[in-house]
Amino acid sequence: MALRPRARRIWATLRAERRTLLQGSVALVLSTAASFVAGLTLGSITGTLDRLPGLLVLIPASVGMRGTIFGAIGARLGTGIHAGLFEANLKRGGLLARNVEVGVVSTLLSSFYLAGVAKVVAAAFGERTISFWDLLTISVVGGVIASAVILLVTIRISVLSYRKGWDLDAVSTPMVTAIGDMVTLPALFAASFIPSGDLANAVVAGACTVLALAALVRGATASPDTRRVLLEMVGVIALVPLLDIFAGALLEARRPSLEAAPAILIMIPPFVSQAGALGGILSSRLSSKLQLGVITPRGRPEPPAVVDAGLVVLSGFAVFALIGATALGLANLTGLAHPGARTMIGGTLFAGALVLPITLVAGYYVAVVTSRFGLDPDNHGVPIITSLLDLAGVGAVLFAMSVSGVTIHG
Repeated sequence: MALRPRARRIWATLRAERRTLLQGSVALVLSTAASFVAGLTLGSITGTLDRLPGLLVLIPASVGMRGTIFGAIGARLGTGIHAGLFEANLKRGGLLARNVEVGVVSTLLSSFYLAGVAKVVAAAFGERTISFWDLLTISVVGGVIASAVILLVTIRISVLSYRKGWDLDAVSTPMVTAIGDMVTLPALFAASFIPSGDLANAVVAGACTVLALAALVRGATASPDTRRVLLEMVGVIALVPLLDIFAGALLEARRPSLEAAPAILIMIPPFVSQAGALGGILSSRLSSKLQLGVITPRGRPEPPAVVDAGLVVLSGFAVFALIGATALGLANLTGLAHPGARTMIGGTLFAGALVLPITLVAGYYVAVVTSRFGLDPDNHGVPIITSLLDLAGVGAVLFAMSVSGVTIHG
């Protein structure tokens, strides 16, 4: 009998969240469509991947880093709106200006770092790669181009959310991760032409190194509030990309089989992006609720947290079905090989069923644990959950396709 009041509270909260569910669903659908740009790009650049071995190791980490940096920015701005601290201007010392500075510094330092990690991890897996300086040029130039676009989008979405009363926690993460996917892969592809000229690559790589050093100095001399965010993000930026690098190594090891069925390559970026977006929505909403005192950091989720999890599950299966069907349609439209409708749609739903439990458990307990340790969950929740789901998403897709009869050899 004790379950009935709890169930009634959950149902009442769910009905009250209908507007948020609608906003989040619209954002997920739009972001799914946007992320297929990345899928089509990846399915179409197999020649570049052959020409630049090791690039596929860098790609998931570089794409994931946009979600790590700007997903966290969106979460912090969302909490700021809920708490009444947000102002729709770039006034020096304001919440928005501080987060813009964090985005610029983090982009330059993380792009430099990713080039080195990609080189080391690829070598550890026995994969042949281009030089560190080639990877550095592609990582920094591609990362800066993509981040400039995403930063403008993040600022615009936050201002619109503030003025129109949208729930930024439900809107920001799916849009930021999808825009990140949409612009990062083409940006990396454009930057991949620079290493073809030795002199040009040497000049650009040197400039990238100078910019990274300047970002390091700027981070060390920034305001106390900005330094606090950067310091809390250091561990996340250093450790979380390893999950994306391993995801890239997993794809690189299976590249010949994936190139034989490029429709799967079309599907992987939107699947991984939306898995991370769902986790980011859950983490952002829980972070805001924890900081506002709506829920407490308990081991057993309270009704508002259960409602958030239910929204994620409902949205998840709808989005994963859409991804499978859209990838199939695009493969037929572009003439790319695919393993059949049943495998594409059924395999995507099966992969979604594998990642959703990880999304719920990780999203809740990352927010709870960081809160208990006195850290800002906005600085850790979205980055950790999106990167974890990058690796889990790639693994789930490869496993689901293997079970469905698609041969993917390592």
